[in-house]
Amino acid sequence: MELALRSSLIDWLKSDPVLSAQLNAVVEEAPGRTALPWLAIGASACADWSVKDRVGREVRVALELHCRGDSPGAAAALISAIEARVAAFPAVQAEYRLVSTAFLRARAEQRAANTRAVLIEYRFRLMAY
Repeated sequence: MELALRSSLIDWLKSDPVLSAQLNAVVEEAPGRTALPWLAIGASACADWSVKDRVGREVRVALELHCRGDSPGAAAALISAIEARVAAFPAVQAEYRLVSTAFLRARAEQRAANTRAVLIEYRFRLMAY
């Protein structure tokens, strides 16, 4: 279920007109030669969340935004758009049902050459059909 979630989450984020207008790429791993800004799944991990009669998983996903900006608020609007899109992720998917989504934490850092990296981590709880 973890791989299915990663795939459907990337597709969901890519299909957003606001994000697609602002991001040069929305990908599963850091792109090799894409201009900033871009968004990728930095990492994910899953644990058992099953019940007696159904398989379930708790999946933690870290989204990684790379962009430019010299002020701390440079990516604030883009972060808000990403968070809104994740919050609207549909519960009904082909291989599982999304039971809950929770924001866990975020981290931002200024890097060399006026670039920024923002990591946003979520917890998704899923049940197989």
